[in-house]
Amino acid sequence: MEYKAPYREIQFLLNELFPLSSHVSNLSAFEGIGWEDVGPILEAAGEFAAKEIRPLMRSGDEQGVRLVDGQVKLPDGWVKAYKTYSENGWSLLEAPEEFGGTPLPSAVPMLLSEMLASANPCWGMLQGLSAAAIEVIHRYAPKPIAERFMPALCEGKWYGTMCLTEPHCGTDLGLVRTKAEPQGDLYTITGSKIFITAGDHDASENIIHLVLARLPDAPKGTKGISLFLVPKVWVEEDGSLSKLNGVQCSAVEHKMGIKASPTCVLNFEKAKGYLIGKPHAGLHAMFTMMNIARIGTGIQGYATGVASFQLALAYAKDRLQMRSLSGKKNPDGPADPIIVHPDVRRMLLTQKSLTEGCRALMIYGAHLVDQTKHGKSDDEKKKAEALLSLLTPIIKAFSTEVGVEATYHGVQILGGHGYISEHGVEQLARDARIAPIYEGTNAIQALDLLGRKVLMNQGETLKIFIQEILGFSETLGADQDLAPFADQLKISCQKWGEITPFIGGKALKNPDEMGAAAFDYMMFSGYVTLGYFWAKMAAVAKSQLSSGKDQSFYQAKLYTAQFYFQKILPRTRTLLETMKTGSECLMNMPEDQFDLDI
Repeated sequence: MEYKAPYREIQFLLNELFPLSSHVSNLSAFEGIGWEDVGPILEAAGEFAAKEIRPLMRSGDEQGVRLVDGQVKLPDGWVKAYKTYSENGWSLLEAPEEFGGTPLPSAVPMLLSEMLASANPCWGMLQGLSAAAIEVIHRYAPKPIAERFMPALCEGKWYGTMCLTEPHCGTDLGLVRTKAEPQGDLYTITGSKIFITAGDHDASENIIHLVLARLPDAPKGTKGISLFLVPKVWVEEDGSLSKLNGVQCSAVEHKMGIKASPTCVLNFEKAKGYLIGKPHAGLHAMFTMMNIARIGTGIQGYATGVASFQLALAYAKDRLQMRSLSGKKNPDGPADPIIVHPDVRRMLLTQKSLTEGCRALMIYGAHLVDQTKHGKSDDEKKKAEALLSLLTPIIKAFSTEVGVEATYHGVQILGGHGYISEHGVEQLARDARIAPIYEGTNAIQALDLLGRKVLMNQGETLKIFIQEILGFSETLGADQDLAPFADQLKISCQKWGEITPFIGGKALKNPDEMGAAAFDYMMFSGYVTLGYFWAKMAAVAKSQLSSGKDQSFYQAKLYTAQFYFQKILPRTRTLLETMKTGSECLMNMPEDQFDLDI
């Protein structure tokens, strides 16, 4: 059940693959910040995750959360850990500098999120949404409101949530019914929200809800949604806490996994709140929070796979079973460790290649986040915004899909011991399964990628990213050992460029064609994107082998890249075929024929 932060891997990513030095040199906000500043923070984060958060994982799952007299109680030790987290200043890593935050590249808090999610997926969720709430309030709230609520949120004394879903509507937010009535400068909010992560708990003094609701004159659909800040405990103008504010947790959801995460049903009964942003423009403001949450969910997805890999690897090295097909590897023992068996290695390398590839994608995305905020020119910012917009649904959906795959491989490697609770992999499998569902199901993310991010602008942003990959492939092709990677990337990009207008053309005649192809398109895009980063990692690793330092680490990178290109990237060929088949086999059967054989 131990967790070890991937500190050497992080060094590789931030010093060699995406060098922090060159990244911050173009961003005045981080001038002078280097690995000597970031490294100790990340090392301490890993230690905190391993020593303070991982020990709470199993007990939290067994205890779950309790609703006592309208107040959610977290499992034993969780409140203490959250207070330690806040007192140590971890919540300030993502806070604006004017409210006590430290100006650090986005990769730092994102890596902290990964470590917490790997150590304990449920506890990692506990701190996740406040950072997104802080970003929204800082960007859209009137200054007096921001100054009243931001300090305690940034310090971790208060917590922030995102209240979207209602009992009758999930992703289709145009159906939201929660009402907002003007009361002078304030509004009263009435309605019910479900599936609210950390909607109530006893870890913070107050909980600040960001709530989607409709004003009396609101038009129908998503264009009639406004955003409101609604505290659980009313906050006076001087920042002091007053009395409860008409927000009641009526139930906690009983879930397949993430049992220690308080997923709440919240009832708002004329709760007072403030309008955030403009009337009827709440969805635009909330998308700021949702996009941050989607990246966070992507991190949670692959981070759970990282935890499963660590447990599976330790078990595979220790568990003796059968003899190797090619001869004894442990002649002094009664059997060989299962890591010698090809199929166990297939699963371990799948875990390793997918999770390490997703981590590289996340760092690339984190650097884009910094460029959108602090780029030197408007053109730099616009390009970064376009690329980040393109990659966000891939980060969320692809990373969570392969994160589930990687996590489930851990169960299989441990066999019967993976299916029982003592080793912890069974819990990881249950906890991982939520990530493809929330913050917009992966089908919604796939439609967003194909429809809004690619076809809506005639593939212009996709062309920019493909050209980046092809440009790198040209330089890679000059190396005889790495040329096969370059060739496969070129073919993949060519197919990516061909299948996109093919689907678009069919969708013009029948919109169902886009829906039929979207998920496979998203997975195809993810595999090619990870291929790009694995090729980059292989190139860095090969260049470093000649230095004679840490050769095992760099050789492992090359072996893993080889596995990815030979065993994982070929999955795109099947996806191309399924995308081409279209929607007929999905839509031809009449609804009343689905159950004729039951």
